[in-house]
Order: sequence, then structure tokens, then C-alpha cells
Amino acid sequence: MDLTSIGGIVLGLASLVVAFVLEGGQLGSLFQITAAIIVFGGTFGAVIVSFPMEQLKTVPSLLKIVFTSKPKEPLTMIDELIKLATIARREGILALEEQIEDAKDEFFKNGIRLVVDGVDPELVRSILETELTYIENRHEAGAGVLEAAGGYSPTLGIIGTVMGLVHVLGNLSDVTKLGPLIATAFIATLYGVSSANLLYLPMANKLKIRSKQEILTREIMIEGILSIQAGENPNILGQKLKAFLAPKEREAKVKVKAAAGEANVETA
Repeated sequence: MDLTSIGGIVLGLASLVVAFVLEGGQLGSLFQITAAIIVFGGTFGAVIVSFPMEQLKTVPSLLKIVFTSKPKEPLTMIDELIKLATIARREGILALEEQIEDAKDEFFKNGIRLVVDGVDPELVRSILETELTYIENRHEAGAGVLEAAGGYSPTLGIIGTVMGLVHVLGNLSDVTKLGPLIATAFIATLYGVSSANLLYLPMANKLKIRSKQEILTREIMIEGILSIQAGENPNILGQKLKAFLAPKEREAKVKVKAAAGEANVETA
């Protein structure tokens, strides 16, 4: 569970509601079913028109990534590759096949299998980089669905407000009700702008960040797999792969290991 996604949305919505109530507003006045139908129904309809069904079917899995997915730590991946490099140098490349039987990442397993099968290094790189390109394209397309919703939503909010004002101005028989009715008409704009900036666009941004994290991990996989195939020293392999990471990210693993070592000493 990604608590930052859930916490951010709850904090954003709560801030809006609390500020509105502190200004003397009535909480019930923020709920209007017709405005919700125009904004959310209209936004979903516009998105459905914009994208093919195959791409729309990916939306549930995209939301799962935003709210539950935790990307694999690059340093954990580097440790696994160093372990495989050590086994390959000690027992030979064929020994790797048994080591990856329980691996859950198909990209990683396929790369190691190509090496075990003796495929030419250039062809291994070409196959893995092509797959990586298509993964990146799928992620961009998925984020595009949410970005499109973030673009349509404010516009639908304005349309809802205009429709409300048309209704109000067409029924001016009771001038005393004019103010409350105009205020109600602007609820649609509130729904449209807030849903775009608190839901759709932040979720699209989170997907892009998750995509970059996954692409980085897979680039490390490719270099690690090719280094294992080349028979490089595991220590040199580790140093080469850590060059993909910022200095702080490399130090984080050292601190974790040091903390774990201190804890073991205390418990012993």
C-alpha cells in the first residue's frame, strides 16, 4: 500500500473542506448530484471517446500501481546480480538457470535465460532494450489517460457552471434566490478543478515517477545480465551498476546494513 498517494489525496480534500467550513460555509452545500453527473460523467465520457478500449482496460491496473505498487529497490537488484555473477564464475553460466526458477520478474528471467542459452551478447541487449522501450511506451500511454481526464475535467466544470447560470438567469422570478442559485452553479467548477488537480494529474505524475523507477531498475538488469555473460568480476560489476544511482542512494544501503549489524550485536 502506497500511503503517500492515499495520504496526499485525503490531506488535499480535507484542507479544502476545513478551510471552507472555517470561512463559515455549510458543508452540505458542497454536495450537488447534478454537478457531479455533469463533471464526472462528462469527463469519463470524453476519456472514453479519446482512447481505444484496449488502453482503457489498463486503467484499473494503473490505479493499482498508484495506490499499492512499491517498485523494486535498485540496490536489492544489484545485490541479486552480484550473487548471480559470483555463482556464474564459480559454477558456470548454466548454474544460473536453477537460481532464477523462483524469480517473479519475467523480464529478469528472460534475460538470464538468453544468457544461459548462449545467445550472442549484442542480440541479448537488442531483445531486452526493445522490450524496455515497449514497457516505457505502455507506461506513457497509461499516464496519458489520466492526464487527459485532468484536462477535460475543468472544462466540464465550466460547462456545468454555464448550464447552471443559464437555468438561473432563465428563472429570475424570485430575485432573493439569485445569490444562492449562482453559488450552487459554481459547484460544478469546483468539482472539475479540484478533481483535476487533486486526483487525475497527481496520479498521472505518480505513474510517470513509478515508470522512471522501473525503467532504471531494468536498465540495471540489462547491464548486470550482460556483465555476467561477459564473466566480469562481481565486485567490479557491483561498482559499475551502482554508478546508475545517486551517491545518497548508494549510501542508504550501507547505513541499512550498518544498522542491521548493530541490532544483531545488541540482540546477541
